[in-house]
Amino acid sequence: MSAHLALTQLVPLAEELDKNKVTPGVLGFVVFAVLALAVWALMKSMNRHMNSISFEEAPDPAEPGTPAGKAGEKTKAAS
Repeated sequence: MSAHLALTQLVPLAEELDKNKVTPGVLGFVVFAVLALAVWALMKSMNRHMNSISFEEAPDPAEPGTPAGKAGEKTKAAS
């Protein structure tokens, strides 16, 4: 019975709204704000994880100081 009473009170409000104007309203703002906070939290977490990684790059074999660099390739090409 109370649901029917609530609907009868909302019907006049729906007729007063402009049917040509559509806005996202409060729900749209809340959904957008939640998504923005979730992206911010994920980026912060990713930044923390990326900073905790200690990555040491292997030396480049093309550098002149490496023992098995281009010298090994030249002997194979000459054979």
